[in-house]
Amino acid sequence: MGLMNAKKLMKNRKKFRWSDHQYNSRTLNLYAKADPLEGDSQAKGLVVEKVQKEAKQPNSAMRKCCKVQLKKNGKMVTAFIPGNLAQKFIDEHDEVLIERIGGKQGRTKGDIPGVRFQVIKVNDQPLSMLVSGKMEKGRR
Repeated sequence: MGLMNAKKLMKNRKKFRWSDHQYNSRTLNLYAKADPLEGDSQAKGLVVEKVQKEAKQPNSAMRKCCKVQLKKNGKMVTAFIPGNLAQKFIDEHDEVLIERIGGKQGRTKGDIPGVRFQVIKVNDQPLSMLVSGKMEKGRR
């Protein structure tokens, strides 16, 4: 280190920034490339099938989920169906609106393995209203 050394220090800092994982993924926009919603918070899709996922240890339950094919890019994602007996209101070929569940760093939340999204609307009606009985499911 000494006088006239600032240029070399700046050049080194620029070079070694690429070994930092956060800088690398932020600069190359890696999260958006791997993200099925392509940066959006919500997306519409069609229900392909209803599935059940087994909860991780120490819990033992069958979490109700559904496979959804997104309209915007045709990608398949698994979405959690929140609410008691809420899976009754979702049938195959229904149009659903999904959103991120909000686990840490975009990963899964809670004890459901591999599920990052949840259903919030079915055929343009809120799932929470259908479950509570305040609304009936619309015909399509």
